[in-house]
Amino acid sequence: MSLPTGMAPTNPAPEDWSVIVAQKRKQLDLQIPSKWRLSDKFVSSLPQDGRLIQADIPRRSGILSDAEIDITENYTAAQILQKLAAGEVTSLAVTTAFCKRAAIAQQLTSCLTEHFFDRALERAQYLDEYLKREKKVVGPLHGLPISLKDSFCLEGIQTTLGYVSFLKNPPAASNSALVNMLLDLGAVLYVKTNLPQTMMTADSENNIYGRTLNPHNTALTAGGSSGGEGALVAFRGSILGVGTDVAGSIRIPALCCGVYGFKPSTERIPFGGQVSGAMEGIPGLVPSAGPLAHSMDDLELFMSTILNAAPWKYDATASAAPWCKPFDFPALMTIGVLAEDEHFPLHPPVRRALESAIVALEKKGHRIVRLKDDPRRSVAYANRLAYQYFTYGPLPDNISASGEPLVASVARFYSPMFTGSFPIDQELGIFEKIDALCGATLEYRNAWREAWVENELDVILAPAAQNTAVPHDTYGWPPYTAVWNLLDYPGCVIPYGRSSKELDPEPMESKTIQPSYDPVVMDGAPCALQIITPRFQDEKCLAAARIIDRDSRS
Repeated sequence: MSLPTGMAPTNPAPEDWSVIVAQKRKQLDLQIPSKWRLSDKFVSSLPQDGRLIQADIPRRSGILSDAEIDITENYTAAQILQKLAAGEVTSLAVTTAFCKRAAIAQQLTSCLTEHFFDRALERAQYLDEYLKREKKVVGPLHGLPISLKDSFCLEGIQTTLGYVSFLKNPPAASNSALVNMLLDLGAVLYVKTNLPQTMMTADSENNIYGRTLNPHNTALTAGGSSGGEGALVAFRGSILGVGTDVAGSIRIPALCCGVYGFKPSTERIPFGGQVSGAMEGIPGLVPSAGPLAHSMDDLELFMSTILNAAPWKYDATASAAPWCKPFDFPALMTIGVLAEDEHFPLHPPVRRALESAIVALEKKGHRIVRLKDDPRRSVAYANRLAYQYFTYGPLPDNISASGEPLVASVARFYSPMFTGSFPIDQELGIFEKIDALCGATLEYRNAWREAWVENELDVILAPAAQNTAVPHDTYGWPPYTAVWNLLDYPGCVIPYGRSSKELDPEPMESKTIQPSYDPVVMDGAPCALQIITPRFQDEKCLAAARIIDRDSRS
């Protein structure tokens, strides 16, 4: 039956999700200046092995001047800030350099969601004029470009989390708490970075912005959920980026992309005002915001600057504890080495990197304690507890509203339950289940407290994962990061060595949902170490990581 002429149906068919996405992609593509675009001829000339960093693309492209190459490649954020404050370089010059490099990274790796280069350049110009007029900086981050994960809100900029249904939401009407802090401290914000659909996998792919590729090897994952940050920082399209972490989402991209990453204890860095896509107020693992960078200096720069600027004034959930350098920190430490979990065996290059670091640290005089595999504090058990926190409550469906499909890593729905039964009876009511789960978590935390005290540990050394970066959609469950989220311990990832088909020639086939090891495919992938301290000992964690970063390489 047809409708009379001029009468519209009362329930029109929803617009095809791919049409909405195409419009968004066109909008973002037009925001990249034509002079910053890589030609088809140039792209076709690139090596086919996907090793973008080795190809020295920013220099070869001719888009960046020699001075801009120098700015983006040869300094830490702390060193750039010194030059900015002294007037040796302008914020406009620094921001232009990183905007250009971020635009190149986006064209090759799909690491960005929103980019607002014009807005950033206007901000940089304002800061330069302020410094010239007032003879002082706006704040300790004056003129420094900083990148942000897409979940952070900036007034006038859209936040979608990669959900097609969120494309119909208006631009943010206000800033996230941390965004307000960064602006007050003088930073320049210029891009937001890509993440996975649902933010709950280690592959940063969604149907709006596509898949973020690892610039070390585009056949491998860049990690997630802050994978866009990891790729952008690795490509040096950002000198300092901010991600979030609820099961490894800062540390996984750091290890996959060969950069430094730090997950603070919860509530130290303001988290408020972000878009989460999840229900608020349900007890569970609490995410942290934290930095990704090129050095320990810059991780510490971010943490000390934010904590010394009274974050509690910006966010009711942020603690009032300022940055407190551990002055009595020992030069020679007692380092506990996390026991390898039988359910999550380490890949050969990961084990080689860890053992190499242990040997070097022992030679420097550090006391090494290899922790026993105690079932009361096993990695597998912790991950089953963590998994229950993620699944006991109802989650809003942000996907079916648009008709978009699940991406592959979300559709596979990885879980750690192959390692044993649910710790908490699934027949319990929701309130009884939450109570039992909180009780079991407290017992687990107490078991770890005993380990710290009995072994007189200063720090724990652990793998950041059982693997390096792996082929897309195969990362699996993140056991060696999620355990520390359950405990709410700060964790620092430092790059350490690389996978080698010559040194680690034997493949390792996984019999579970975890990734296999292919020495050819993963050859050259960055390896990493993870340094852990107890809750709220963030300053101690970074101090220990700095020592380990130094002593494990000499």
